[in-house]
Amino acid sequence: MRIETVAVHAGTEVDEGSQAVTPPIVLSTTFARDPDGSFPGGHIYTRSSNPNRAELEQAVAALEGGAAAAAFASGMAAIAGIFQSLEPGAHVLAPGDSYHGTVHVLRQVFDRWGLAFDFVDMRDPAAVAAAMRPSTRLLWIETPSNPMLHMVDIAALADLAHRHGAMAAVDNTWATPLLQRPLDHGCDLVMHSTTKYLGGHSDVLGGVVVTRRQDAFFERLLAVLRLGGAVPSPFDCWLIRRGIRTLPARMRVHCDNAEVVAQFLAGHPMVERVHYPGLPSHPGHDLARRQMRRFGGMLSFEVRGGRDAAMAVAAGVEIFARATSLGGVESLIEHRASIEGPDSKTPQSLLRVSVGLENAEDLVADLDHALSTLQ
Repeated sequence: MRIETVAVHAGTEVDEGSQAVTPPIVLSTTFARDPDGSFPGGHIYTRSSNPNRAELEQAVAALEGGAAAAAFASGMAAIAGIFQSLEPGAHVLAPGDSYHGTVHVLRQVFDRWGLAFDFVDMRDPAAVAAAMRPSTRLLWIETPSNPMLHMVDIAALADLAHRHGAMAAVDNTWATPLLQRPLDHGCDLVMHSTTKYLGGHSDVLGGVVVTRRQDAFFERLLAVLRLGGAVPSPFDCWLIRRGIRTLPARMRVHCDNAEVVAQFLAGHPMVERVHYPGLPSHPGHDLARRQMRRFGGMLSFEVRGGRDAAMAVAAGVEIFARATSLGGVESLIEHRASIEGPDSKTPQSLLRVSVGLENAEDLVADLDHALSTLQ
């Protein structure tokens, strides 16, 4: 089946009892045994497994072309679960422009826990190779990156990791499996914040890790999940699985709208720079064309006039909501450096945009009005 069909049907079957086409929500925390002590439904206790979580995991694994998946209560729980499954003393290489939540969990939690890590510009494979250590066990990859939308060569980095005895993992939240499948490029793990595009409606928190193979590392990851208990609720799993069913249709509109908005911004006199891999002027455009099906619904742009001008544009929009997060049906805009805090490396003039499903002309008109206040 092609990926659009997989999104609709993977992990879901007609309910045997009621014949319901939509899977029921199984809220029970515990499951009955047969007289012989076995569990006929395959579930013991919802912290270990649940029918709704199993359906979600099967669906995301199928979308990414993986062997199995583990669903977590949030994207950050999924990221932390991967790091915690490494041995203390292991070395991690992460992008120099990593998502700020990833940076903070490494510095504030895993540094004290005994994990070693360095940040490197992963657009330069030679720099990555030079930063590898004998103890390097994981290359953590983000592409497109947040919020600068840098592109890195997934296949080249996965090959580099494997030549040094390390795994390669990709945060694929921004691209989704509809646009990019890192396992097809040789990676070992894929992570998503399912809060974003997979859920798609800004109403549920979640994360998931997909593995290429069910090996010892993935078994450790499952132990971290089940023993630590950072599991999503059955209703959360049901909501995310419902969102995935419309993911192909939503991503088409997200991408169409983002391309229109990016082209408008690229031609506006008050915009200094647009970061969107779909623009031929983007340094990673050719790479994005090779490893992505489309260019996504996320972009950022730098306003002429610095921080005050950027804040004025964010204050001047009416359709865009000034809010953190991304991937929902509604368009969002935010001054990213303010969100990331005093240690942010993001330009003060930059606004990050999650382009939603509204009419593209309305979105352009809203941004045009906000930018006109600077002239």
